[in-house]
Amino acid sequence: MQRQSELQNWLHSLYPDRPFELAFAAADADFRRYFRATFSDGQTVICMDAPPDKMSIAPYLKVQKLFSMLNVPQVYHADETLGFAALSDLGSTTYLAAMQHDCSGAAHKALLLEAIDELIVLQKASRPDVLPPYDREVMLREINLFPDWFAAKELGKPFNFKQKQLWQQVAGVLLPPLLAQPQVFVHRDYIVRNLMLSAGRPGVLDFQDALYGPISYDLVSLLRDAFIEWEEEFVLDLVIRYWEKARAAGLPVPAEFDEFYRWFEWMGVQRHLKVAGIFARLYYRDGKDKYRPEIPRFLNYLRRASRRYTDLAPLYALLVDLVGDDELETGFTF
Repeated sequence: MQRQSELQNWLHSLYPDRPFELAFAAADADFRRYFRATFSDGQTVICMDAPPDKMSIAPYLKVQKLFSMLNVPQVYHADETLGFAALSDLGSTTYLAAMQHDCSGAAHKALLLEAIDELIVLQKASRPDVLPPYDREVMLREINLFPDWFAAKELGKPFNFKQKQLWQQVAGVLLPPLLAQPQVFVHRDYIVRNLMLSAGRPGVLDFQDALYGPISYDLVSLLRDAFIEWEEEFVLDLVIRYWEKARAAGLPVPAEFDEFYRWFEWMGVQRHLKVAGIFARLYYRDGKDKYRPEIPRFLNYLRRASRRYTDLAPLYALLVDLVGDDELETGFTF
């Protein structure tokens, strides 16, 4: 409550002659919280609260400027010392909420095609040396969340010697082709929970962790989501649509779709290993339990992909050893 009072005082200093009511709007998986200030004339401002002892808003402010070709929130005011920012309001309906309201495949496809068009706009604007690299060190640190948090904490099964050997094989096979993909701006959490229904084009949120990395990463984030799942044929069709649009836009994707789909699937393996670990860590370290029930979806993704590719056999063997070979039940499958 102290932070909320400080935020109210900060807003009063910015808008001394405009009464407002402050209400909770959303929270991130990290320490950020968002509030909506509604003024007496009905206008609204979104207020970011990022405790400065936990995190800095500087990356958000930097990437917000860099991603100005997208429909990102405008920054009206920001105080890096206090960890507060006043932002334009992109509405209260996420793409995920819209999809849960209208479960038809046609509605989902229309929204996802809009998101793909925005992704291509972002990727076309990419340039090197302005964002940190999504390099081997980062990727390895991310996938190691899987043994450290999912296996050791969620399953209570720290890797034994044989499993450590399999894991080393996985990293040795998986990472080199991912690092060899062409590099673009990577939002890094381009999911339907971070896209907003707004006039004209999607609003894009939660971009502060952006890196410069593999071209297939954000597409995997969008179509192999943590909170909603589509049939394989539906996803395949949208990957083809992206690939066609990307080629037409002059983006560096392969001339053969089969090669791009392999990029997509292998990139998904890296992301899913990471997110399974992150969701376990959010529960066991941070006490946040709303993400933990989604972990089975990632295990299903991982098993399917590792069965398809001979080179990923060490991962499949490891997964069977840890959790078996049966599909796990998940929610929101369409």
